[in-house]
Amino acid sequence: MREARFRDHFWSTDLTSTVGYDSIIQHLNDGRKNCKEFEDFLKERAIIEEKYGKELINLSKKKPCGQTELNTLKRSLDVFKQQIDNVGQGHIQLAQTLREEAKKMEDFREKQKLHRKKIELIMEAIHKNRNLQYKKTMEAKRLYEQRCRDKDEAEQAVHRNANLVTQKQQEKLFLKLAQTKSALEDTDRSYQQSVTTLEKIREEWQNEHIKACEFFETQECERINYFRNALWLHVNQLSLGCVQNDEKYEEIRKSLEMCSIEKDVDFFVNLRKTGSLAPAPVVYENYYNAQRNVTPVRSPAPVPISRRGPLPTPTSAPGEPDYATVDGYSLVHF
Repeated sequence: MREARFRDHFWSTDLTSTVGYDSIIQHLNDGRKNCKEFEDFLKERAIIEEKYGKELINLSKKKPCGQTELNTLKRSLDVFKQQIDNVGQGHIQLAQTLREEAKKMEDFREKQKLHRKKIELIMEAIHKNRNLQYKKTMEAKRLYEQRCRDKDEAEQAVHRNANLVTQKQQEKLFLKLAQTKSALEDTDRSYQQSVTTLEKIREEWQNEHIKACEFFETQECERINYFRNALWLHVNQLSLGCVQNDEKYEEIRKSLEMCSIEKDVDFFVNLRKTGSLAPAPVVYENYYNAQRNVTPVRSPAPVPISRRGPLPTPTSAPGEPDYATVDGYSLVHF
């Protein structure tokens, strides 16, 4: 149970002072301002979340990311890009949720302002009436005190001049005394009436001040509770977004667990293979050795068209190289 209450701690000994009331109103205005600041914070956060979500979606759709990968890793990358898109959609949804919460805060703030305004108008009217009556009472008191002094002076004049003035002068002094007494009685009644009226107004103001304090205290408790719950809900929404994002990331991790290096390599080999035989080694070949080892292949002699006889068989003399001359041409044998 709370011990400190508005109704017990916002008074002043000065009847016309509104220092206690003003202190409460200032605090309520500050509280309303704080709610507005949180409302603006939610709106700004919504803008950030929406922008971030759209950029993630654009990133996942437009930015290449392993587009030439094959088989299981390609499937993992497809899951990755889809889940990044889903994360972006989640941020956009969170932005909409934040805007809705900001609107609720605005409605709550305006509702409190509307209800408070009624009480403030009542209190302003009471303060004005109280201060006006207090002013009238102080004026009536001033006149009353002045009439009291006038009466006292008239009495003193009568006693002081009782044996020093003529009969006619005494009558004037007594007449003035009677007039001051009559005026004093009038101002006394007026003063008492003003005090009575002021007291009624004071009691009315005091009762309304207590009611206003209780109403303002109830409003402040509601505001603190609503603000606290709004903050709590906001943090829960952020936590939920993190959990949902982690679930999306978990889908990526599961897909990566299914990724097989061996399968991807085999898939590539079977898809793009070009042959299993490598080129033969390139060896050094000596030109002259190659010429000696080559067995000349003789072409069959063509059938002569002319009527000349067969060529003579070439002969070589002993000790000479293997060559022969036929009709002026030499033929060398290796």
